[in-house]
Amino acid sequence: MSGANDLAVLIERWFTDRFMQHRGVSSNTNASYRDTFRLLFAFAQTHLGRSPSQLTLRDLDALSSAHF
Repeated sequence: MSGANDLAVLIERWFTDRFMQHRGVSSNTNASYRDTFRLLFAFAQTHLGRSPSQLTLRDLDALSSAHF
């Protein structure tokens, strides 16, 4: 994987392969994670000036989780 779609692919795989297949995950938990990613992408767009579809893992590494 390389390029701007890395992050989207990794997040999608995490949700479909790990998170959603885990038994006992409620719809509220799923919604909470979804909303957190939306906030993270909006934060990254504001601070990096790149749309969520252009973000990579390196972009998120550039943002300290302490800032988010």
